[in-house]
Amino acid sequence: MDVNASSWLVILLAVVAANLPFLNEKVFAMIPLKAARKPFLVRLAELAVLYVAVGGIGIALESRIGTAFPQNWEFYWVAAFAFLVFAFPGFVVRYLRKHHQ
Repeated sequence: MDVNASSWLVILLAVVAANLPFLNEKVFAMIPLKAARKPFLVRLAELAVLYVAVGGIGIALESRIGTAFPQNWEFYWVAAFAFLVFAFPGFVVRYLRKHHQ
């Protein structure tokens, strides 16, 4: 896989993973909870785990192409905030959109 395709794959994976906690009531879309609605803190924890997982996949793809570049803490903060921006559509659907009954 070339650099361009792997970059787009990681971005697409990040968008899907960032919205996953907000679009279903199961943890990681697999584990059902006893509560009727998933608590917000569980969604945030799930978002953090998915951020680390997507980052790991990105690092693995980068090292598969060549040498993975060392990153400083600034890179990870920017990536975390980009991940939160990717999660915004799911957040809007879950918490800000009016649900007509």
